[in-house]
Amino acid sequence: MKIQFRQLEGFIKSPDKASRVILVYGPDSGLASERCDIIGKTIVEDLNDPFNVAALSLSTLIDDPARLMDEANAMSMMGGQRLIKINDGGDKLTVLLKSYLENPSESSLVLIKAGELSPRSSLRKLCEGAKNAAAIPCYVEDERDVSRFIRDSLQLENMRADNDAVMWLAANISGDRRKVRSELEKLIIYKGDEASPISIDDAMAACGALGAQGFDDLVYNVGGRSSAKALKAYATLTAEGTVFIAILRALQNHFRRLHMCKSYMIDGMDIDSAMKKLSPPVFFKQAPMFKSQINSWSLPVLNQVLGKLTDIEVQCKQTGMPAEILCSQAILAISKIRAT
Repeated sequence: MKIQFRQLEGFIKSPDKASRVILVYGPDSGLASERCDIIGKTIVEDLNDPFNVAALSLSTLIDDPARLMDEANAMSMMGGQRLIKINDGGDKLTVLLKSYLENPSESSLVLIKAGELSPRSSLRKLCEGAKNAAAIPCYVEDERDVSRFIRDSLQLENMRADNDAVMWLAANISGDRRKVRSELEKLIIYKGDEASPISIDDAMAACGALGAQGFDDLVYNVGGRSSAKALKAYATLTAEGTVFIAILRALQNHFRRLHMCKSYMIDGMDIDSAMKKLSPPVFFKQAPMFKSQINSWSLPVLNQVLGKLTDIEVQCKQTGMPAEILCSQAILAISKIRAT
């Protein structure tokens, strides 16, 4: 079955008993791992329990297809259900799983983690279409979702943050749930036992390196048409494991904000008033660069850039061409566009 967005959180915390195979897939590997852990713990208390958890690889199942049924039908030594984990799922599993779903074990859950799967993926289609299977997508979260996660995580630590700190964090540490959680842990340690709310200065002191030296370096160099520096910033982000969709979203967000300001100015607003309407606000140290880029890019060309970024996202998802190449080509092309 295909799990709708509004059903996701409830299903993850309490999976439908009819689903004997659950596929968790998507470009946000950290979020996929987190959701697999939550689902897995509804079956077993300890995900490393050697008696009730079996970890199988794609290569093992290709070499020995009967292994899946053997593990799923094995009796738990301590009673209760067993968990079968497959952490490198792909379309090569489709035929095996289709056969398994014809007579699945009622005492074992098969939990599959996979990377991004297109709508044409046979494994994704199987799990979305079968009544006794489920597919859970894990896409890179937007700033609103990341903001909610930040507030919830801090609340669990009896901490709270100012609105501008949350907005800055959501804009600068998004991209992968594992990375977001890691940055929040740094912030929590940095803040320690201080009772005051987390300020934007606290957030930047603890997490500033990731934002300022990563996404900001990229978008401001692309917007400033500094091709070499933009490609260097891109290489740094990819070396850190940042997924391509997060990089594209950062670029889209930057040029969308330039577009908004330019539109306000065409309607008669001065540049400072236009920038004040942005949320989150432009960091004061970056305001001169941002203002310069508003003045240097025309609205038609900004429309062209936003359209190109959307096209690149579609190509990355629908073609077999490596996303890294498409992204680097887009960064080079946009940074060389005549801004007017």
